[in-house]
Order: sequence, then C-alpha cells, then structure tokens
Amino acid sequence: MIYLDYAATTPISDQALTIYGKAAKSAFGNSNSLHDIGGTSSQLLESSRRVIAKLINGDEKGLFFTGSGSEANILTIQSLLNGLNDSKKHLITSQIEHSSLYHLFKKLEREGYKVTYLIPNKQGHIEINQVEKALRDDTGLVSIQHGNSEIGVVQNIKKIGELLKQKNIVFHSDCVQTFGKLPIDVEEFGLDAISISSHKIYGPKGIGAAYIKPSTFWNPVIPGTTHESGFRPGTVDVPAVAAFATASMEICGKIDENMNHYEQLRRIFIDSFSPHQKLITIINDSQHWDSQHCILPNIIPLQIKGIEGQYVMLECNRYGYAVSTGSACQVGMQEPSRTLLSIGYTKQIAKQYIRISLGTQTTHEQIENFAKVLINVVKDYYK
Repeated sequence: MIYLDYAATTPISDQALTIYGKAAKSAFGNSNSLHDIGGTSSQLLESSRRVIAKLINGDEKGLFFTGSGSEANILTIQSLLNGLNDSKKHLITSQIEHSSLYHLFKKLEREGYKVTYLIPNKQGHIEINQVEKALRDDTGLVSIQHGNSEIGVVQNIKKIGELLKQKNIVFHSDCVQTFGKLPIDVEEFGLDAISISSHKIYGPKGIGAAYIKPSTFWNPVIPGTTHESGFRPGTVDVPAVAAFATASMEICGKIDENMNHYEQLRRIFIDSFSPHQKLITIINDSQHWDSQHCILPNIIPLQIKGIEGQYVMLECNRYGYAVSTGSACQVGMQEPSRTLLSIGYTKQIAKQYIRISLGTQTTHEQIENFAKVLINVVKDYYK
C-alpha cells in the first residue's frame, strides 16, 4: 500500500529506530534514580533536551517531555493558566485549533473562563487586526496554531507574537504540524510556549514536548510532581526521547530540501488532474506570500464534487492508497470538519473532503499514479 497520510503520522526513521534500540538497552534506568544506571538515563535525557531546545532557539530549562502533542497542548495551557493572576479570565483562540485544544477551551468555559474563538477568513487566516480587536483588559492568554492539519494554512504567529509581547499577554502556539517543516524560533516569534510531537517527524509515537519560556510563570497541573521539573508525572521514556531528538535533528537539517520536494510533488499532482478541475478541486490553493504566512505544501486538501470523502477514501484504499478524510484525532465523528465549516463551507460540501499528505518517502511516480487512480474513482462514480 502507498501511504499518503503523513499529516496523521509518519513511519519511524531508520536512524531514530536504531537510537531507540540502543538507548532501550543502555539507558533503561529511571532518570530520577540516584545510582549510576539512573545517571546514564539522566545524561541522555538532558542531552536530548538540549538538542531539541536548540532547534527552536529555546532555553533547555523550558523544554518538558510529554506523552504526545495533544498532552503537551493540554498540560501547557493548564499550567500557564495556573500561573496567571485570578483576574485574567479571558482567553483567545481560534475556531480551527486541533481538537485537543478546542475541547479544552470548551471545558475551560464551563469552569468560568470567557473564551473568544476567532473565525478565520475564507483562506483560513487569522489576521492580526482580529486578535487586536478581541483583546480585553482581562485577557490572560492567546493560543493560535502555527499550521492547520486539514487545510495546511500557516498563521503569521510572528506578527501576533509581536502584538502580544507589547501587551504582556501570554502566547502559546500548537506547532505540531510545522515543527521540522518550517523554521521555528520562539524568541523571534515572541512565543511564550509551544507544543510539538515526535511521530509527525519520523520519530516514535507516544512522545511529545512542551516548551515554556523560563521567564513565563506557570504552576503544575498536579502539585508535587517530581519528573520533568514538576510539569508532568511519570517516569520519562528516555529511549523515546533520544529517538525524538534524533528525528528532530534529521528533519530540521533538511527543511529546505524537504519543502522543495513537497512543492514538486504538489505541482505534479495538480497538473495531473487539471483537466478534471470541475470535479476535483484543491481547497485553499494559495501561493506563498511570505516566509511566515503560507500554505504547507505537504498537505493537499481536496473537494470531490458530489461524492462524500469517506467513499473516496475507501475506494482509494481498495486500490492500495492510504489517504484520509481529516484529522486522525476526529475519525469516527459524524459531523464534517470544523475547520471547513469555519472557512465557509456548507456541511454538505465539507463532507466531500479528502486530504492527501506527502512525506519524505513519497515519490513522483507514486503521486502520478495516485492522481490517475483518483480520477478513475471519480469517473467510475459518475458512470
């Protein structure tokens, strides 16, 4: 089967897998244990922390390992809110955040917080003036994702960060889809906190990371926790951390190369079905307009006119191609994509959505052949 669902997860790289195996044998001790075996694990943990912190231009003291990107999102927001003044009860986020954050903010509303959900424009952009207009005297935190997993839009978090820094408002960004694909500099972008994940960048599953700038005050979700400077309870999976750091170095060293690869594949795919654009259209097919406000070329969202995405996905699967109908965290949900509804699609049209997401291992031949299969699936439906 040809895999075209890299935005959902990626296969672990050979180098990351090798490091994982070696670390599992040599650094199996609890990193908090005081004996030499624990010390070996602790040294590997801290060196891995330094590697990843450096890749985002962060301070290693602010990097904490978690069980996933979703957990990083949740623990980061809750820890930051625990550190805010009680008067700061207004929060700002967007309608197109990952489900882990969207549902967390809904929960926070039930607990007494006031939340403003910014609605993106038709291209999925959250504009700086929207953020500025939403600010209030009691605004304590803003969380805007860097890249969207369903339509690939990238927000200009640098401009948002500059505004919020002037206002002294805490700024978090979910960078799970962009880490390793776009350069991320927490200092340049004015970010107080971000969330990233290993399995999106050819590292192991079950490991993510949260970064909180050391100068930003926070309090732990569970008081008394000793691991990860009190950020998260539980013995740290040091072999997974080492593999995460390895995968991070690999992919961050090839950002330009990989982006060029994705852009070539995207153009080949678009050209392949250009005669059939009345039936197959790319959602949000925008060009880059600056380095921080663009479309991720590895994510290709499609609308198949008159055909539900689930049917197309199953037909593609039958022909040996793995694609998706949206975020893997929402599979099984009956409602259409919240992101597509937010940018103006009707429920009916939003259900005609499938997502192709490319990886470093995707070849020109694979994408050309898939385009032919997709065209045939659509033609056969209308026979």
